[in-house]
Amino acid sequence: MPLAATGELVTWAATERTAVAAFNIITLEHVEAVVAGAESVNAPVILQVSENAVKFRGGRLLPLARAATAAAEQASVPVALHLDHVQSDGLLRQAPDAGFSSVMYDASRLPYAENLTATRTAVQWAHDQGLWIEAELGEVGGKNGRPPLDAHAPAARTDPAEARAFVADSGVDALAVAIGSVHAMTTRTAALDHDLLKRLASALDVPLVLHGSSGLPDTELTTAVTGGITKVNFGTALNLAMTGAIRDFLIAHPKAVDSRAYLTVAREAVTEEVARIMRVVRAG
Repeated sequence: MPLAATGELVTWAATERTAVAAFNIITLEHVEAVVAGAESVNAPVILQVSENAVKFRGGRLLPLARAATAAAEQASVPVALHLDHVQSDGLLRQAPDAGFSSVMYDASRLPYAENLTATRTAVQWAHDQGLWIEAELGEVGGKNGRPPLDAHAPAARTDPAEARAFVADSGVDALAVAIGSVHAMTTRTAALDHDLLKRLASALDVPLVLHGSSGLPDTELTTAVTGGITKVNFGTALNLAMTGAIRDFLIAHPKAVDSRAYLTVAREAVTEEVARIMRVVRAG
């Protein structure tokens, strides 16, 4: 089927009081595994390409984007394409022609006023192109002379009043909130501030997004979805599954040289992990 639009999938999830899972892809095997996992549970999914993934691919966005588009067009479930954690305005401007319906513009590292200014400019351009745009807000800078706390830092939290003002002044379509999850966790031990999530959900009229979800136990994840998270991002969980499968295969087959052998088990492991995660998300 044709590429789905991220905004439509997130709106559907909000109406159904559930969440849509979004997975960061790096290789063709990631793409194939995410789509297969989504098909196995018959649920829509978002394929995400981060700015870091683009850098890994030599700064070229189109090869991975074209592969993801082709996989989406052959999928039996709706699949959307999202450009994630974009800090480069040059990369942002490549999104429409590469098939992306949405972008997460990340100026969260900046003090509040600079984050707002940069995000507002990005939103105006993105909306003119028909793009749905997500931003992120953690602890604002300037309090007692301190620098801003990056939204991905373990202690970062999003203030509901600041978030409400930020959304109103920037015009973003969704907001990624800092409530206790952390990027790149390899253990599922993170604990969320569910009281803060409740206050954020009450304060904001745009969908809430959770980053760093790979580090969450299932109960934390389902409670977050019940509490108002509408888009849930995963990346490290897929890399753990892929790398673990490859490592196990090569230990068991030390003379193996054909990459298809270990990439097959890697793709299968990622497919199983995607399906598992999506079942948890849908249970929320």
